[in-house]
Order: sequence, then structure tokens, then C-alpha cells
Amino acid sequence: MPLPGVQAVGGGLTGSGASPPGPDASELSASLGYLKPEDVAQIERAYDTARAAHAGQFRKSGEPYVTHPLAVAKILAEWHLDPQALMAALLHDVVEDTHTTKSEIARHYGKAVAELVDGVSKIDRIEFATLQHAQAENFRKMLLAMARDVRVILIKLADRLHNMRTLDAVHAEKQERIARETLEIYAPIANRLGLNAIYYELEDLGFRYLYPTRFRVLEKALRRARGNRRDAVGKLTDAIQARLKEFKVDAQVHGREKHISSIYKKMQEKNISFSEVFDIYGFRILVPDVAACYLALGALHTLYKPIPGKFKDYIAIPKANGYQSLHTTLFGPFGMPVEVQIRTPEMHKVAEAGVASHWLYKSAEEPSKDVHMKTHQWLQSLLEIQSESGDALEFLEHIKVDLFPEEVYVFSPKGKIFSLPRGATPIDFAYAVHTDVGNRCVAARVNGETVPLGTQLRNGDRVEIVTDPESRPNPVWLSYVATGKARSHIRHYLKTMQSAESAEVGELLLVQALRSLKANPEEVGEEHWKRFFKGDAAKTREEVLADIGLGKRLAVVVAKRLLATPEAVSEGAHRLESVTIRGTEGLAVQFAPCCRPIPGDPIIAQIKKGQGLVVHTHDCPAIHPFHFDPEKWVDVQWDVAHGRLFDVNVRLTAANQRGVLARLAAEISEADSNIDHIETEERASSAYTTIVFTIQVKNRMHLANVFRKLRRIPEVVRLQRLKKKPA
Repeated sequence: MPLPGVQAVGGGLTGSGASPPGPDASELSASLGYLKPEDVAQIERAYDTARAAHAGQFRKSGEPYVTHPLAVAKILAEWHLDPQALMAALLHDVVEDTHTTKSEIARHYGKAVAELVDGVSKIDRIEFATLQHAQAENFRKMLLAMARDVRVILIKLADRLHNMRTLDAVHAEKQERIARETLEIYAPIANRLGLNAIYYELEDLGFRYLYPTRFRVLEKALRRARGNRRDAVGKLTDAIQARLKEFKVDAQVHGREKHISSIYKKMQEKNISFSEVFDIYGFRILVPDVAACYLALGALHTLYKPIPGKFKDYIAIPKANGYQSLHTTLFGPFGMPVEVQIRTPEMHKVAEAGVASHWLYKSAEEPSKDVHMKTHQWLQSLLEIQSESGDALEFLEHIKVDLFPEEVYVFSPKGKIFSLPRGATPIDFAYAVHTDVGNRCVAARVNGETVPLGTQLRNGDRVEIVTDPESRPNPVWLSYVATGKARSHIRHYLKTMQSAESAEVGELLLVQALRSLKANPEEVGEEHWKRFFKGDAAKTREEVLADIGLGKRLAVVVAKRLLATPEAVSEGAHRLESVTIRGTEGLAVQFAPCCRPIPGDPIIAQIKKGQGLVVHTHDCPAIHPFHFDPEKWVDVQWDVAHGRLFDVNVRLTAANQRGVLARLAAEISEADSNIDHIETEERASSAYTTIVFTIQVKNRMHLANVFRKLRRIPEVVRLQRLKKKPA
């Protein structure tokens, strides 16, 4: 059932005409046997669209670009995902990289496919101040789309997996950035969703490109060890099979080599060399049912002694991603540790495919239902965290916290099991129970004993929370909570309280500012506020008042805009909310000494609490760290009727001749400027003298006139304006 020849798409997703043969799609075609013929026809049509849309586009490797979405779709077909997901995989880059629109996809392939494509696509059309902001916003968008439909992240993970498999084609700097992103975000998400096979491959590929030298060294060492330890693995396999047969356990025993990234992590955690890592092989035992799991465990413990503290029962208490198995580590021959996993075939399917098992193994009803429920709960928690996060970076920070794989399992007083990240405290537990329990928490009892709220919980702890209706979150809690949910709820509550208190202060300051401008605060009504909000980022009066109270806005600036005429407001909207410095002498306006701006210079003002507006030039180095942060600055304009003089520093180099200084002073005076300060830097036996003036000018035009007059003096060889005040 090969995919047909491409029909060239003209003007969007419709049209006809022959196109040149494309990449071989037979492998994808061979993977679609689980679908109905009509579904396959839809996927073929999506493939045609993708080929036509990406015609003339090539990957860094030189291959036609359509080979990438084709490979992504094939990965998803191996998971037996539905036709909508496969069509979205084939079309996932057409909105981002071609002229095809989301509405066109919706019209021809349905709204569900269009939403999946949109969820996977980056939001490149929005400009961000930094790469970090752009990445955070992209992740936020993707994760929220994933919360609505988990297929979004499955497509994205398949997309990232193929990109990592073909990362050799890009330059080293990009390899490092993509690898780091994969290890920090995508691999943990795959792990969180139970996609173990994807998780380990992403981990290995990320490690390979982020630390290429370390990877090569370990890979070489592993090849050597493979030959040396092959006999030992074979003998262990035979011994395990023989002991299980004695106990009449029907089992399949598989020896497996550990992943390079896993070995490296162990070396780091234990601070040991590769030669000291003995357990580079692990064993997986598949048995028919749950009872046989525990019988096999007992059989193995009679063969080799178990290492204390290394037994974990993930069958009785599954991981948060639905993973189930028995884990034990044994003292093998010659003191070599032997790690063993024992599970049923259904558990194995879920362990490998995770949430994808919902589609892939529909016969395994119970495991897939449980996994899907756990996944749904986590995805819903993402929406809750998003609603209480200030911005994309904060949201991403909370999500990263939630992606840690290590977990502890604790019990409520009624015996309910809660899964929390390692390092979690009673505060994390309280918010896991309910937001209100967390907000009103005052004390905690662990195993019947009262403990500090910052105490780290351990596996098996029974936790009881004491609440008080009058209690509220403490900012100190942020220093030791371990879950994104707890952190986001605490921050949200503190922000809300701070905002309410600040709004009260802001209202008092605004009333004072209005009265200083001879206006009656009671006459400032809804019409004034409506005009104010035209073109303003704020949407509510309370938000503006809170900003005033927090020092983010100047009360006098807000007051002037409220009192401005409709014409002035309209004009200001065309100037991107620019305000003038008109009439602000004596108010909270300062000119930065680091750049000493004068009228005519392009300027912006930094908002500083307790200082008001601090005006800088656009090119001032001091503002670079916050230049693209709109919360830290406001556009300002010069008032042509300022009526004051400004200090400017001028460095001048002139021939070391008698009477030059007097002629310089005369020219400055003739240009209607004053000399406020003068320093000379005369060097012994030098033919030239450097002089630094501080002169007073009205604006840049006035300064230019002074410079013209000074350049008329033949002895002047160099003249420049100094932005920084001389020491």
C-alpha cells in the first residue's frame, strides 16, 4: 500500500498537477496496517499536502525537507496513534515554515488536526527580548496545548527524537543548545509520561551532543567491557533461568546493557570511575501475572542475597507515570551487583510506551486506563500552575521542578498515597491535598510527631496537616518547597495580597498627584480611565493603582494622562505611550550621570522605586540589561519648552601652544555657553594637551554650534562629547 505520487498543491491545500517523485514513503505505508482504508487515504492526502508545501525546501543534511515529517509520522505509527495525530505529524511544520495557514488545515483536515498542528508549531511571529523568553513562551504554549490534548506532546517528542537522530548535520553551537534543551525539557517529559524507550534514547543522544568527548570515552570503555563481561552475563542468565524453573515460574529472562547516560549519571552521583561501575548490565524478567512477580522475587532472593535498601515495589505503589515493576539489586558472583526488574507483559508494554499505550495496547484495559488517568491529572495541574504563574519563564521554572524523576511516596491519615518529588516537605503535601489546605497550613505531624514545615519527607511517612482559617502562606516557604504546584500557589497568593495592599497605597498617591495638578479627584470618572487604557498595557484600574503603589509607575504621570484631552491621548497612542518630561522639574525626574542626556538625545527612563524616573540615552550601557524588559522602563520625550541648561562633558585635544586655552574659552562664550568645570591633562615633553570641559547647553543643536566654533581654531586636533561624568 504505497503512498501515491504527489499532486502539486496550488494556492493552499487544493489544486492539482503532477509533481516530481518524492522520498520513499513505503516504510510509513507498511506501518499503517492497523488503520481503516479510508483513514489511510486521509493520511496519504496529508502527505501529498506536506510534500507540495515543502517543495524546494531542504534539511541541513541536504535531504528534501518532507523526509522529516515523514519520519515523525512513522514514529507515531509505530505507537499505533490515530489518523488525526498522523496527519498532524505530516503537517506539523507547514504553518511554521510555509505559507499554509491553520484555517486552511482546519478546512481540509478538520479542526482537531489544525489544533494539533498549532500546538506543535512555534510562535515565531512574536518578537521576544531574549532567546530564553522565546523558548519559555514556546514551551508554555506547547504544554498548555498538551494539557488539552496529550497527542501534542507525543508529536513533539517524535519530532524532537528525529531531530536528535539527525543532529550531525548542524553546527556545534546549535547541537549544544538543542541537546541541552532536550535533556532539560523533552527527556524529562518523556519520562514523566512513561515513554521509557523515548526517554532513554533522548538521554543518550542529548549526552552525546552536549558532552561529545565524555560520550566517546565511555562508549569506547563500554565496548571493551562488553567483551570482558559477556561470559559473566551468560552465566548469570543461565543461573536465574534455572532457579526460576525450580520454583515453577514461567518466565522470560533478558539481559540488557545499560544506557551510556545512565552509567554516566551513576559515575557522577557516586563519584566513581567507569572501572568501578560493575552493574553495566541489568536483567528484565517477564512473568504471566502479578502473583508470579512476587514468586520470582522470592526465587531470586534464594539464589543471591539482596542488597538492603535496594528493593522497590512499584507494583503495589506505581510511579506517578503509571510505571509498575519490582526492582531488586542482588549480590552476584564475585561481589558484582546485579539489578533485576520483574514485571508482567502488560506492565512492560506500559513501561515502554507510557501514555501512548492508551492507543497502542487497547487490550490492556486496566493499565492503560490507570496511566491515562494519572497523565490527565498531571496535565490538569499544568493548567492550574499556568493560571497562577506571572509569565512564561516562571511557568517553565515551575514545570522543570515538576519533571524531576525521583519520587517519594507518603500517606495521608486515611491511608491515601501521594507521590511527591524527592525533597518534598509537608507544605508540598498540603498543596497536593488541596490548595486551601496549603494556604491555611500552620503545622504538620509526620508519623504522629510534630515537625518543622521545612522537614523533608521520606518514603512511607504518614503526614497530617494542621490548618487555621486565619493563616496565610509565608514567603519563607518558597525556600524549601519542591513542587511546582506549591510554589506557584504560594507566589500567586503573595502577589495577590501584595497587589491589594499596593493598590490602596497607589490610590492615595494618585489622589495627591491629581490635587497637586489643581484637579478634583472626584471628577476623574470612567471616561478618563477609558481614555487612559487606550494603548496602555494595563487593563484594569486596580492594576494601574498597584503599579503606582509598587513604584512601577509615577503617580504624576498617570494623573497627567488621566487629565489629558482626547486629542492628546490619541496623539500619545501613536507615540507608543510616550510621555513628555514637561513640567516635571521638582518632581521625581532625574538625569542619569552615567550618560548625561541633553534635549535632542533619544531617551528612555528607568523606573526606580524611591527615585522616580531616571532618564538615560538609548545607547547608555547602564540600561542594556533591562532595555527589553517593558516593566523596567517607559518611553519619554523632551519638552521643547524646557527652558533650562544641561551639563555636557567635552574632551578636546589641542596643540600645546600659548594662548590656546583663552581662545577656547572665548569661542565657548561666543556660542552662548558657560564653562562649569575645566581640567587639563598636560604631559611632560608632549606637543599636545588634553582638556576636559563641563559646559552648559540647551540642546544638541546648541552643542553642535559650540563644536563648530571650537573646530575653527587651527590648534584643535580632536573633539568629542563624553557621556560619562569625569572622575
